[in-house]
Amino acid sequence: MRTTSMNSLRLGSTLVGRHAPPYVIAEIGVNHEGSMDLARRLIREAKEGGCHAAKFQTYKASTLASRHSPAYWDTTKEPTPSQFALFSKYDYFGEPQYRELAAYCAEVGIDFASTPFDDAAIDFLDELMPYFKVASADLTNVPLLRRVAAKKKPVLLSTGASTLGEIDEAIAQLQAHGCPAVVLLHCVLNYPTPNEHAHLGMIKGLARTYPELLVGYSDHTLPDESMTSLVTAYLLGARVLEKHFTYDKTLPGNDHYHAMDRDDAQRLFARLTTVGELLGPSEHKEPLETEGRARRYARRSIVATRALPAGTVLDETCLTYKRPGTGISPRFWDDVIGMKTAVDIAEDHVLTWADLTR
Repeated sequence: MRTTSMNSLRLGSTLVGRHAPPYVIAEIGVNHEGSMDLARRLIREAKEGGCHAAKFQTYKASTLASRHSPAYWDTTKEPTPSQFALFSKYDYFGEPQYRELAAYCAEVGIDFASTPFDDAAIDFLDELMPYFKVASADLTNVPLLRRVAAKKKPVLLSTGASTLGEIDEAIAQLQAHGCPAVVLLHCVLNYPTPNEHAHLGMIKGLARTYPELLVGYSDHTLPDESMTSLVTAYLLGARVLEKHFTYDKTLPGNDHYHAMDRDDAQRLFARLTTVGELLGPSEHKEPLETEGRARRYARRSIVATRALPAGTVLDETCLTYKRPGTGISPRFWDDVIGMKTAVDIAEDHVLTWADLTR
């Protein structure tokens, strides 16, 4: 089941489209580590970095993971041996805190979002957010997809570790239960993701398979000075970019070491601005207004190689092609051959149609 073509979509205060700059989400997640002061700081720094949204993760360890859920991250970076133990460290915030953070985002001027991981979170976050984000791990979670879709808001759907068949099923569930628009985010569930495992070419594959949907990228690679992974994703068609966000990349913990910080975000936007200028507003090939003089004067015209009396039948010995392009274009070379001069023509004259007759 597919939607009609979606060339643009409003996410919060931003219109996102195929020929628009990307919508960038600072994935704060649980990098606030249970501190409201730190959460507010991260919101401010995300805004200062230029990001469009500050996003959190709303869960309780007891509803997310069993006590026997093994780690799937790099335990040399994050040594916590189980998901339940890790999530228990960071599930301090509840509805009051998220309401306060949403209000603070509005005050700062950045969209608030949070990924819900249970029914209660879906319900209270609904009035706080302009769209929902569904994590890769919940792409096959039918009851969660249905409950999210019933809120009738756009859904950003991460596709890490999924097959096309599973993506099809998730889209069908969302559409059938009220979701008006889906954005597919390419994602790789490695924390961190080595560059050789990022497979950014899959962004083009998603766009080709789902041409009616906007696509994006949720990134877990280590940021470099040029923010290469996100800029490349944009060049490949990603129009929503999500990246973990921190104030200190040297901190221990699962989501600090592969995150970007405010300075990274600022460099990202500087590069995206340059790339956007280079790409231009359209893929349709046509002459630019700025090329007008070059089009007129740098192109060639058909020119007389010698003086030609009126009535001369033109052959290739009579003609050459020279600049400027203000006369008859060499596109019409075959049409001119065999015509006659209507008037006397001087050597090196740029021919016009008025000079010729049949």
